[in-house]
This record gives sequence, structure tokens and C-alpha cells, in this order.
Amino acid sequence: MIKKFFIAGTVISSALICFISCGRESDSHASNTIADTVWHAPDTVLIGKESNADLIRYGRKLIANTAYYLGPEGTVDKLTNGLNCQNCHLNAGTQPFGNNFALVASTYPNFRPRSGKVEGIYQRINECMCRSLNGKKMDTTTKEMLAMAAYIYWVGKDVKKGTKLPGTGAGQLAYIDRKADTVHGKSVYILKCALCHGGNGAGMPNVGSAGFQYPPLWGENSYNNGASMFRLGKLTSYIKNNMPFGATYQSPQLSDEEAWDIAAFIDSQKRTVMDLSKDWPDITNKPVDYPYGPYSDDFGETQHKYGPFKPIAEEKQKHKT
Repeated sequence: MIKKFFIAGTVISSALICFISCGRESDSHASNTIADTVWHAPDTVLIGKESNADLIRYGRKLIANTAYYLGPEGTVDKLTNGLNCQNCHLNAGTQPFGNNFALVASTYPNFRPRSGKVEGIYQRINECMCRSLNGKKMDTTTKEMLAMAAYIYWVGKDVKKGTKLPGTGAGQLAYIDRKADTVHGKSVYILKCALCHGGNGAGMPNVGSAGFQYPPLWGENSYNNGASMFRLGKLTSYIKNNMPFGATYQSPQLSDEEAWDIAAFIDSQKRTVMDLSKDWPDITNKPVDYPYGPYSDDFGETQHKYGPFKPIAEEKQKHKT
């Protein structure tokens, strides 16, 4: 998914925010060089030039304040657990390395190995509704679905098909040479995350409004075990490039090892379990960090969840070659 920001006149929130601002000084020249090469979202002022501007603006509101519209006490429908889409897709899906929507317009419809099918944007949104927001599917004919799709497509409208730009998605942190350590992860979590997200991971609800000021990181109000964030590589990269509050991809506040260990601790905690029996019909396509077997290799579920991942990746590449 909370620290509040103002974007296009709307108060929105970022995900997994922690309280310590302990960042190190970064080299300004290097930072500028990086900043000049990464993907950046279009200016929201330009939405007004689109023929469906009102629909796009509504879609942005739905992404930023999903709980208000579609949460347990939603004004439109009651479909999700109270998180906002931007708890995982920072700044309404526009933040570089913040699990953004940069590549959606240029890649969907898309064959997705997890389902073994070609999926359109509506199916992809509903997967997030059911997994990341631990809720139910949305009717694909509703104004809300059309609006969310219109906004997500607008965010990536300038990215050409086949283009790979730095800053898209959440990035990919290099594997470390050991198993991620949940014990060390817990100690770092308590030091740098617990004040906002709670020692019990339950987050902090907004007072007098829907959603959370700081989102839950486990439990029924967080993402379930079918979400992408339940894969350690995805969560680790996201944490490294965005957390704790004040960190950026240019000026991270955590070491790689700390990010891996915090992610391992978070994903070792209890959360809602969904039926994953139809996922990954071709098991050879399972990612190295997918925590449930069966696998096409001889590595067990524990190593697929916590690592070390390099031996798995090397074996997978050898068979692919």
C-alpha cells in the first residue's frame, strides 16, 4: 500500500511505511544520472487532454482510496479487506521502483504462466482484488472496473511495446548467498517498522475514514498467500527501493541483507490462505521463490521460500539452456 501525501489535490497514502529517517547521503551526480534514465509517469495535469478524462480521474481515485469505494464499508460496493491498491502500487502506481503500472499498457493482454492463460487487464485487476486485497472479484462491466483500467492504461501510455526501462515495476534485487534470516528480520522490523505497522503487523487504521494510516503486513487485513508480495524476491525489492519512509531507489536506507531478512520475517507470519491449486499449471514456469511445490527441480519448499536462491536459479537456467 500510512504516511499521507498530496497528489492532484487528493490525500493518498504509501504502503509499508516505517518511521525512521536514517538515510545516508547519496552522490548527487550519480543520483541525477539514475533519475535521468528511469521511467517517470505522465503528469496528471495531462489527464485533462484525454477524451475520457473523467473516467481516468475516477480510476485514479479508486486506486488511491480503494477502501473508501470498495472496502468493508465501501460507498460503491463491499469487495475488499480495507487496503488500498496503492498500498502495493505506490503513489497510485506512478512511483519509480514502487511497483508501478508502467508496463501494463504495452504488455496486456498477456500470457501469464501463473494462470496458464492469456489475461486482459480486467482479469489482472481482479487477481489483485482477490489476492493483494484479500477480497472478491469485481464485475467487469462496472464503471469502477472501466475506470481503473482506463487509469492504469493511461499511466503506461507512453511506453512502447517491448521497451524495458529502469524503474518499472519494483525492480529486482540481487540474490544474497544465504538463506533469508527471519530472526534477524524480526529484530530489524522491530527497530525500523513496528512503530507504524505494529509489533503484531496489524497496521494502524485511519481515524474517521476508511483504510489504514499504516497498512497491515500480515493477518486477514493484509495480502493473502496468493499475492505477488508473498514471493520473497518481489517483497524484498519493494522494501529495498521504498522503505522505510524517506528511502528511495537513489538513497536506500536498508542493506540488501536487511531487506531480504525483513521480507522473510513478514512473509513468515500468518495470513489468509487461498486455493492455489490452479496456479502454475506448467510447474517448470514456477519462479525460484515460489513457496509451494511441486517443482520441476529437487529443491524443497523451504529453500524456494527463503533461499538461498542462486542454486535454484542456476539449475533453472541450465535446464532452459
